[in-house]
Amino acid sequence: MRFAFLSDIHGNATALEAVIHDIRQQEVDQIFVLGDICFRGPEPKRSLDLVRSLDAKVIKGNADEWLVNGFAPNDVPEQVLEKMNEERDWTLQRLNEEDLSYLAELPTELVIEDGLDIIIHAFHATPNDLLTPVLPDETDKIEDIIMKRDDADLFVYGHTHLPFVRSLLGKNVANTGSVGMPFDGHPLASYLIVEIEDGRHRLHLNRVPYNREHVVELYKQGSYPNIETMGQVIFYAIKP
Repeated sequence: MRFAFLSDIHGNATALEAVIHDIRQQEVDQIFVLGDICFRGPEPKRSLDLVRSLDAKVIKGNADEWLVNGFAPNDVPEQVLEKMNEERDWTLQRLNEEDLSYLAELPTELVIEDGLDIIIHAFHATPNDLLTPVLPDETDKIEDIIMKRDDADLFVYGHTHLPFVRSLLGKNVANTGSVGMPFDGHPLASYLIVEIEDGRHRLHLNRVPYNREHVVELYKQGSYPNIETMGQVIFYAIKP
């Protein structure tokens, strides 16, 4: 079996199209999308429509929850809250009620085991919430927070936009990185391939080029309310 895990598209449909094209060359059996589909990119509606066309299994991310219900206290720093609310309003103007209902009804985790020799636990940020970041070098947090399900062999998540693969406690942990907004200084879309065969599994982090200049231009054409910051994020793969 070959699975593709992708996360954190963030309304970057151009990057998503490039990843979908790459995945099709991999001849995968199933695609899993781990949330953050629409918010903060120039093409929220097209990104969501592309995801819904994939026959993928999809879960919710914090940015999907923000679109549906707004920001809870302390979700984002006070100094950026006003600007992010402007970005949210801009995005909501490009989605309809059906889109928001779809996002609202997404589950928050996946347990993948049917017909497999291993159990995969997949979620957006942690098994218990959509927002807590667990970074690649935070070994204690990975063991205590990410690897909570005792019967799982592989844990896959997104949220941090920092791809990695680690082996801990006789199990594997992988972060998909971000399709639409990598934060690791490597401005190529990131996603994970998992191969499972005869009790073994292999993990491949794939990086896919796409037309970043076009994405920045789309922000400008759409009069996005935070163009300068988001253009830097897209072009240089840095955290806003």
